[in-house]
Amino acid sequence: MAGQEYFRQALANFTFETASGGAIRHLADHGYTVEEISKKLAFPTPLDRIQNTVWKYFLDKGILLLHEPGTGTEQKSYDFVAEYDCYGRKTFRRVTVQDFGGETIRWREAAFCEERDGTLFGFLSKHCDCCGQKASAYISCDFGLRIRREPERFYQQLEVLDRPDCDYILGLPWERGMVYHRLDQRMCRIVSRLYSGYGYQGWCYLIDEQEKVQIGKKEASAF
Repeated sequence: MAGQEYFRQALANFTFETASGGAIRHLADHGYTVEEISKKLAFPTPLDRIQNTVWKYFLDKGILLLHEPGTGTEQKSYDFVAEYDCYGRKTFRRVTVQDFGGETIRWREAAFCEERDGTLFGFLSKHCDCCGQKASAYISCDFGLRIRREPERFYQQLEVLDRPDCDYILGLPWERGMVYHRLDQRMCRIVSRLYSGYGYQGWCYLIDEQEKVQIGKKEASAF
């Protein structure tokens, strides 16, 4: 019985991967939210399956980290390469692209100050990962904690976001603890609007500068 169950699960995973897995990752790479992905798939796929696939893919690529950047915690970035057999059937092979967290960083701490640094959006944009190839900065996200502790208040705070950005946040199955998201253009917008709307508080990790900048601290200190 155990062998039959294993076979059924393996077959189900293979069927899902062939029908939807590659398409989900492709659409996620192009910035589609989970809700948008669900509408574009050729085969009906449960929303939670899409969410978990996107979440795991973002972890594999280093877009999301479950440990603070620079702590020396091993995390590898993966990508998926399409391969075809002699019959033209497509499968996907996972390959290692980059290691994250292997090197410990001795962070210098600073605090964001509008009087000195200008707008938060402008400050974050200077360190934004525009090309998507290199992790130059991360931003801390306590969304999973807030969703569980004060869901009504958190959903109300998300109203300051544009609909696609709000859908992006709500579409991911955030961990209960702190998560670190690569600072891309979307996260620049999200964090800046949350900061202006209700006073986002967190940290921005600048990898190249080896500096972590506190955002939302009232008594800002000099760099």
